[in-house]
Parts: sequence; C-alpha cells; structure tokens
Amino acid sequence: MHRVAIVGRPNVGKSSIFNRLLGRRLAIVHDQAGVTRDRLAATCQQGNIPFEIIDTGGIGDSPDPDFAEATHLAAAAAIKSADLLLFIVDGQSGMTPLDQELAEQLRRSGRPLFLVVNKIDEQKHISFLDDFYQFGFTAVMGMSAAHGRGMQDLLKAIEVQLGETKEKEKEKEEALETIIPKLAIVGRPNVGKSSLLNKLLGEERSIVSDISGTTRDALDVKCDLQGTPYILVDTAGLRHRSRPDTSVEIFSAMRSEEALRRADVGVLVLDATAGVTTQDKRIAGLLQESMKPCLIILNKWDLMQKEDGGRMAQGEEAQKIRNELFFFDFAPIICLSAKTGQDVKRLAAALEEVRQAAEVKIGTGELNRFFKQVWESQPPPSKGGRRFKLLYATQVIPEVKRPFHPPEFLLFVNNADLMTDAYYKHLLHTLREEWPFAGLPIRLRLQGRLSREEQDRRSGFDGSTPMKKEQALKKNAKGNRLGG
Repeated sequence: MHRVAIVGRPNVGKSSIFNRLLGRRLAIVHDQAGVTRDRLAATCQQGNIPFEIIDTGGIGDSPDPDFAEATHLAAAAAIKSADLLLFIVDGQSGMTPLDQELAEQLRRSGRPLFLVVNKIDEQKHISFLDDFYQFGFTAVMGMSAAHGRGMQDLLKAIEVQLGETKEKEKEKEEALETIIPKLAIVGRPNVGKSSLLNKLLGEERSIVSDISGTTRDALDVKCDLQGTPYILVDTAGLRHRSRPDTSVEIFSAMRSEEALRRADVGVLVLDATAGVTTQDKRIAGLLQESMKPCLIILNKWDLMQKEDGGRMAQGEEAQKIRNELFFFDFAPIICLSAKTGQDVKRLAAALEEVRQAAEVKIGTGELNRFFKQVWESQPPPSKGGRRFKLLYATQVIPEVKRPFHPPEFLLFVNNADLMTDAYYKHLLHTLREEWPFAGLPIRLRLQGRLSREEQDRRSGFDGSTPMKKEQALKKNAKGNRLGG
C-alpha cells in the first residue's frame, strides 16, 4: 500500500489534516505545539485509491527537549519510507526560517512532494500562498483543515500522484522480473560442484573428473529449479592462495571470488565423506565476509553408511556441520547426492524458504517494542560510566530490491562506541530467535548522535537554526556494524 507522510514544523495543523483525510478524529489536535510526538499511521479510504497516511511530530523547535530527538528520528523514518510527502506550512504565520530549512531537507530526500499552505480560512487569505512559491515546489495548494476547505482538491491530487507512482512501480516490478537471481556454487576442489550443476541442468554442461581442479572457469548458465529461474555459477575449486599450482589456478581462484561477489546466494558444497576441512572453513569465511545468503550442501550422501551397513542420520550429520561452521548456524543444510540425484530437488525447496524469509518486513512499532523488551530483560552493560541507549529502530527497505536481499536494521543510538561486542551478539541472537530469517545474514547498523561541538562544526550551527543540528545528526553514520 502507498504511504503518504505529513511533515512540517510544530503547530501548523498536521494532525488536523491527518484527521480530515482519515475522516475521523484519531490524532489529538491542540493549539499547544508538540502534542504529537510519535508517528501515527492509518488507512485513508475516502478516495478511489486507499493509502496509508502517517502523521509525524513537528520537526524543528521542540517544546519538549526530552522527546525532540526521538520525534525527529521518527519523522525522518517516515519521510524515507513515504511515496508522497505533504509539507504543511501555516499561511497566516507566513514563511519562517524553519520552514525554509525544512523545505531544503525535504527537497534533498528526492520524494514527490505537495506544499500545502494551511489556515487559508477565507477567500482573502489566498494571497498568503504567494510567499511560499519561493520554495520552488511546483505543487502548491491552499486549504483550511479547520473548515475542510480544499480537502477534496488535496485528496484528488494525492490520487493522481499515487496513480502515476503505481504505474512507475508496475514498470519497476516488470523490470525486476527480468532480474534472475544468481547462485554461486562454491567449495574446495573435487567436492562435486560440477556434478551438482549437471544434475540440476539435466545435461553434461561441466566436465566431471576425479582429478581436482578440472573446472577452471566460472561458468554462468540459466537453470529452472522447480519452476523458478536461476543463473547457476559453477566456480573453480578454491585452493589455499599460498599454495596455487600454476598461474592458471591463481586466475581461476580470482574468478571464483568475483563470482561470489556478484552472486545473490552462495551455495557451499561440502564432501560428506570428508567432513569439514580447514579449506572448507576458509571458503565459508569468504561467504561470511561477503554477507551473502547461504545454503550448505552435504554432497556424496549416497556414500554415507554406518559401520553396520545402516543409513546415517541426516540430522546428526547436519548438527556436526553446524558445530564446525558455527557462524553459519542459520544456513539450511541439504544432504544429497549429485551423482545419483538423491534429494537434489530439496535444493529448490530450501532456496524458496530463504527467498520467503527475505520478504519478511517487520513493522516499526513491532520492532521497537521488541527491542524495548530486550533492553528491559537484559540491559546493556555500562562502559566508562555511560550506558548504551537505543532511541529508535527501523528496518531499512532497499531502493532497488533484489531477490534474497538480507534484512537490514538501522538503530539510532546515543553513542555507537558504547556498544560492546557481547551485547551486539546478544541483539543478533535474540532478533534471530524472534525472526529466524533462514539462510540470511542479518545486517545491523548503528547510527550514533554527534556531540554538540561536532554537530556545530559540521553544520556551521550558530545557535539560531535548530534544523541544522538535525541535519548534522543524520549525516552521522558512526559505528557501522554488520551482523551474521
């Protein structure tokens, strides 16, 4: 569903417009500035195109400093996720410096925007719009939220804009349909990567030999797995770089690592008869560093038998692999035989599980309630007499969506340096307990706030323009961390 965010400085009538669009009184309306702190969201059903409308707290001069930063961060998150912004100004108060700074910030966001001049209560107030054309926005309209004047025109303009956005999104979706996910099949030499490729394709595309290192090129080939198209990349076996046999093998290893970098998913192939070797761990480490979604294939399962001739238990062997590759405990493990075709079809099912996990979107409210519970059950340790604090959390939605995109979360915190490694791992662990995200690494980014002196230095703040402090805060991406 499309999102429309209402933004503006305090006490310009944002909540009144929110209630008008909604058709009922949900947001509190009061002459006192700063009544709205958190963001409210509800569905507007009054027109032909339903859309989610978000009412944000006033940005800029805040009467309540205890909530100013959290209010601004919530508004920033709403702006980033919106398909359309309604920039509300007060026509009777005229253009203020704070309005000008906010206009510049919203222009940089790149989002479609309507400049709505509120409190045009009478016909003679139409002239109040003239000053606001200086902002340079093409869509400027006057209205009176108190009397409902101009509301239908605003609603119609929103529908037209969202209709155009819908067409653009349709074109983007059609373009995305042409993006076929790439699977990089990686592993040390002679674990059966080429045999697996041939079995998946149903033809002898790659040469299979007992001589390790037979495959020297990274071969891309389209494949249909249970009705879903993929591009399979059969990579050369990755040897230890300190012991290459020839210059050709050095080049092959480089090609394999490049294939891994451009892949959407890494499929790590292990030899079930050999267990996890040091070289397997090194290749798994490359996958971990690349932050790629991963599946683990335990190949040559047809050769696995107990001493008494019975069949090995897949669950027990999979657990042994997880113990060895503990940093990939989230990766599905498939036991199969590329040679005989035993359970090869399970790969497609596992890939679909990972794909669906990548589609999981956690609501901002639900996410913040979750982290609040984590903090209450186990507060972070103090560091140098100071304690790490979380101000706000949100899931980052990528601008260009690719299949199997790992989940990413942005945490606005008081100081990223106060996060300890142990507590960071605790956050990842508890997050994955709540939302497993099978096969997907989890990205956690921490954005700390700058010191007052650093904010002033970076923004040229002279004490009279509070918006510049907010702009400096958003520029700070301190403590960028990636999780597992």
